Amino acid sequence: MAMPVRSLPVLQNWDCHNCTDCCREYRVTVTPEEQAKITAQGWLQRPEFQNIPLFVREGGRFSRKKRLNHRADGACIFLKPEGGCRIHSEFGSDAKPLACRIFPFVFVPTGDHWRLSLRYACPSAAANQGRALNTHLPDLRGYANALEIQEGIAGRQLLPPMPRGQSMPWEDVLIIGRALRSIVESTRFPLETRLRQLAAMTQLGRKLRFEKITGQRLRELMELLRNELDASIITAPEEVVPPTWIGRLLFRQQLAIYARKDTGTNRGLSRRGRLALLQAAWRFAQGTGTVPPLHGLIPNIRFEEVDQSSTELPEAVHEQFSRFYAVKLESLQCCGPTNFHYTLWDGVDSLLMTFPTIVWLSRCLHQLPIEEQWLQALRMVDDNFGFNPLLGSGRQKWALRTLASWDEIAPLIAWQARRNRPDSPQSALANHTH
Repeated sequence: MAMPVRSLPVLQNWDCHNCTDCCREYRVTVTPEEQAKITAQGWLQRPEFQNIPLFVREGGRFSRKKRLNHRADGACIFLKPEGGCRIHSEFGSDAKPLACRIFPFVFVPTGDHWRLSLRYACPSAAANQGRALNTHLPDLRGYANALEIQEGIAGRQLLPPMPRGQSMPWEDVLIIGRALRSIVESTRFPLETRLRQLAAMTQLGRKLRFEKITGQRLRELMELLRNELDASIITAPEEVVPPTWIGRLLFRQQLAIYARKDTGTNRGLSRRGRLALLQAAWRFAQGTGTVPPLHGLIPNIRFEEVDQSSTELPEAVHEQFSRFYAVKLESLQCCGPTNFHYTLWDGVDSLLMTFPTIVWLSRCLHQLPIEEQWLQALRMVDDNFGFNPLLGSGRQKWALRTLASWDEIAPLIAWQARRNRPDSPQSALANHTH
């Protein structure tokens, strides 16, 4: 029997508005069973599919994985010129690959049930357009059942994503997730301040032992810690000690990952090969000169211009950003198998590091209207969060642990959020790293 799917208490809406971004931007891997089902639909007998393979190899020369083919303009071969999927329109939703049906939903295994999250890379999800998530539950239950069968996890329960030496039942992990969500949903402080409170909470969480603190006692502890953070947090980001050179260096290296787009119509420098990507990574590490166009939307702009500019989260999109962090925390998408098996506290830190990244990218996208700058930066970041394997590499996990151990995450959040930004320290850093 499939695990039940539980919608989140966060007020989030979504419906497909046929923008076709997902049909152009993503490479959809298909199982052998899905390949056989699509082939049996008879596409190769149609004139418009003559001499066009339905599937191509995904990965290296020796990879056995296959994905749906794309046309020269970047569109999936099953995307109709007027929009919409040929497979869906002729054979129904169930005839499509499971990955196509699930997007933009993310199923997070949490003990005896699935929790729902969303990929805000989808424009409708980022803009909160459509019906409430709970109206999609009938379809989502079917997707969850298919996912369990496809991944071979039916009847299995994963252990909670706790650090080595800490153990906790799922019920208590969910209590912590709800407590963290309540911090970002508070209206007492600006979002930047609330995220710094979360950073302080992760530092405390690593030091505490939870084995004997459970249930109601854990709820009371989390409330006590939150009240303490409310009383002690520095509210003005300008008063927070700025990050050190190591924090800024590791931050810019993360930027190079989140800014990178290797597929779809917005593909960036990867078109020019591996050498161009290596040169771009070095340029980001230096933080001077022209920003490499790792993404097709990155304009001709210098690091110094981005670093010396200022911006503020527009009121019109403030609710969307609070919701983004609330969904990732309540669903626990930020840790475990949906985020490269990060432990709870490391996963929250990885989520927190998306905020300074979004702020920097929003300033970089100065050619767009102010609200679109922020929403596009959010989409760029969540396109990668939990899915770009570079973010789950051993080197990147080391970088995140270093940022946490040096207590650099809260300063990075505050540093990027400053409204009146001082002269950028990048030039001094560039001299230091030569």
